[in-house]
Amino acid sequence: HVQLVESGGGSVQVGGSLTLSCVASEDTIGRYCMGWFRQAPDKEREGVAGIDSDGTISYARSVKGRFTISKDHAKNTLYLRMTDLKAEDTAMYYCATGFSADGYCYTSTYNYWGQGTQVTVS
Repeated sequence: HVQLVESGGGSVQVGGSLTLSCVASEDTIGRYCMGWFRQAPDKEREGVAGIDSDGTISYARSVKGRFTISKDHAKNTLYLRMTDLKAEDTAMYYCATGFSADGYCYTSTYNYWGQGTQVTVS
């Protein structure tokens, strides 16, 4: 059972920057899929960025070039650096993790979730 705690959310201006952090209760970042998801009111949850078990990074097309995902294994911490923020980025952001049996990170792979941190861009 992995506990994840997000922090760093807040309100920023359009074009601004914000960094989110996710601290895991145990050392899983290097062995599991790790990712960021977001959900806006009345919209479905969507994947934002992820790091698979071998370090491969992927981004949603809507954030590619603006967001950067990274991890600090020693601190069991995952980060999401967000720049050039847009109003459409407003959402609750969630950190998630899960074990990958085949090296790919499917939506169903993520079975541990944080409680979320709100990001509001206006």
